[in-house]
Amino acid sequence: MQTRIKFCGLTRQQDVQQAVALGVDALGFVFVKASAREIDIDTAVNLINEIPPFIIKVGLFMNAQITDMENVIKHVKLNLLQFHGDEDEAFCKQFNMPYIKAVPMASTSSVEDFCEHYSTATGFILDSHAQGQMGGSGEKFSWSVMPKNLNKPIILAGGLTVDNVAEAIRVVRPYAVDVSSGIETSKGIKDPAKMKQFIKEVHRD
Repeated sequence: MQTRIKFCGLTRQQDVQQAVALGVDALGFVFVKASAREIDIDTAVNLINEIPPFIIKVGLFMNAQITDMENVIKHVKLNLLQFHGDEDEAFCKQFNMPYIKAVPMASTSSVEDFCEHYSTATGFILDSHAQGQMGGSGEKFSWSVMPKNLNKPIILAGGLTVDNVAEAIRVVRPYAVDVSSGIETSKGIKDPAKMKQFIKEVHRD
């Protein structure tokens, strides 16, 4: 099965257009005030208007207020929610939208136990951050600790670059890979050459 690709932390129209032209499967938009990649609702609406059907639009949240999330969901045409904070399952599922939950690999002793608490998640994103922290740091974790028995799709994130993503896929065999800092010149500013090369490396096999 071909590995899916998500580019995350997009902030500029030209980067969205480039990602679409390259054929990515999903694009992530950050609605977290502590993030250098945060965008407001108006910016998100304008960016998402550039995205054709069949590309998944993902909204990333971390410990957001319910009213703030409802406001984003009301105005921005998202297909999938991504939670990176201390949200429990009840919080995640109350919006009646598909969601994925980030597993903080830096502070999780058992991925399987963590994921059992989110039976309604459509998948899990395994990232290198610790509990309560954002992804997008460029740090990676040991791929040898990947769970073997999850019955949900695994999205691999954390420190992926054009130099290591092919090896990561060979070792982990994830459903998808998620990259942010690995295709940037600076936070929120994507590099067209890195974007193109990243996709080439994912599809190398």
